[in-house]
Amino acid sequence: MAGVLAFAQEAKQPLKLTGYLIDNMCAGAEGEGDGVEETAKGHPTACALMPSCSAIGYSLVVEKKIYKLDEAGNKAALAVLKATKAKKGLRVEVEGTLDGSNLRATKVSEVNAAG
Repeated sequence: MAGVLAFAQEAKQPLKLTGYLIDNMCAGAEGEGDGVEETAKGHPTACALMPSCSAIGYSLVVEKKIYKLDEAGNKAALAVLKATKAKKGLRVEVEGTLDGSNLRATKVSEVNAAG
């Protein structure tokens, strides 16, 4: 029981995850597992900016895992999408805490392709 409590407390610790930003509509169509990161790498930023996609929100894809962003993360992700020069495969770093597979974001920032 102590291990479960320790894990629950640890899950609320601030963290930084780096991955690819994708809208929830396209993330849901792909699902977790093999191939989701390749899909996110090739995902057009123009798609993520479409009103129907931006209204549903965004997720961060890290390898085979999809982390759905909260409301604050969605707003920050939209701002990054509007500012980026990337045409596809927007790589970002998200700071926040995990609540299951939901990411409560405090900061979303673009990661340079060279960095």
